[in-house]
Amino acid sequence: MKKALLVLSVLILGVLAACSSNSSEDGDNATIKYAYWDKNQEQMLKDLVEEFNKEYPDIKVNLELTPYDQYFTKLDAAATGDGLPDVFWMNGPNFVKYASNNMIEPIDERIKEDSVDLAPYPEGLLGLYQYDGKSYALPKDYDTIGLWYNKALFDEADLEYPNDTWTWDDLLEAAKALTDEEKGVHGIAAYIQDAQASYYNTILANDGFIISEDKKESGFDDPKTIEGLQLYHDLIHVHGVSPTHAQMETTTATSMFESGKVAMMFQASYMIPQFKSNEYTLENVDVTVLPIMNKRSNVIHGLGNVIASNSDNKDAAWKFVKFLSSEKAATMQAEAGIIPAYEGTQKAWVEATPEFNLQAFLDMAEVSEPYPVSKDTSKWATIIQDNIAKAWTGQLTVEEASEIINEEMERILANE
Repeated sequence: MKKALLVLSVLILGVLAACSSNSSEDGDNATIKYAYWDKNQEQMLKDLVEEFNKEYPDIKVNLELTPYDQYFTKLDAAATGDGLPDVFWMNGPNFVKYASNNMIEPIDERIKEDSVDLAPYPEGLLGLYQYDGKSYALPKDYDTIGLWYNKALFDEADLEYPNDTWTWDDLLEAAKALTDEEKGVHGIAAYIQDAQASYYNTILANDGFIISEDKKESGFDDPKTIEGLQLYHDLIHVHGVSPTHAQMETTTATSMFESGKVAMMFQASYMIPQFKSNEYTLENVDVTVLPIMNKRSNVIHGLGNVIASNSDNKDAAWKFVKFLSSEKAATMQAEAGIIPAYEGTQKAWVEATPEFNLQAFLDMAEVSEPYPVSKDTSKWATIIQDNIAKAWTGQLTVEEASEIINEEMERILANE
């Protein structure tokens, strides 16, 4: 009898062990790390984890905050030692390096198996996190670019506010009318300190490109790229409607805009909190879509949630990533003041700041193109910036700067 009970006990333990093993394979009873860099989102992320645990109570998520200036240094070191967090934030400039070195997990099969609908996400944002024909992230949020303008200055000049019918010629005409040398007011700021928010957009809207889709060719030998740069450059050097590069190095274009010395500027949605907290801009400015050139276009950038390729908890990590990009999670982000990537959930975000026409940034997402990246983005991005600055100060023509950029960029891309 005792022998029979012993055999039965062993069988029961075996069944329980098998159940436990299967549960682990399904992603249950797991602990995963989730790395991020923005402390301002900490409470929102805690709320997301709490909501996730309502469906998956046996998956514990440990949040791991690292300031941005240390974030990728820490990740690089962790990758070398096979110690990456299970799930972590990824951005465009660093994505290809991680994907090409097999540090993050492709997710196409999981998307297919779980029938994840990608239609609600901006196409440009999905494209940002694709490499060698594979997808590596589900989008979290995004930034697009709009035309910010000073309503008070437009009113003083008796001009109609910018709208979605504006062309580049309309923008130039208004900038000329708004420029008042005696008052030190400029119609627009053709700054270059933030490529994503400035000249990248005139290149794209002019049908040029920064880097080819296959990441192998520079676009700076394309006449349309050069022309898109030239039009932006000429706002300073031909039309005199923008502060000079030297002036904007001393006092930023944003500071001039916030003090009523610049009437218009291209700027990203990530500036909303700053313009909302500034008493002058909160009362006097608004935003609309960028003007049409050969087309209306702009750079889209946003964060993606990725899974470490060496994670021991990939099933649990996938469940969490899938939740983070769900409609529910997107709605929670919107309510926290972040543009969610999931179409149809941004209403709360728009309504949170009725002082500005935030719908413009959602409209720009529909005509967006991915932030230009490759394996070594920082190397050629620095070359672009350095030579554009020389063109803006008059040391080089736009054509000369573009020729140098193209040659150096092609050399870098050939060695990636």
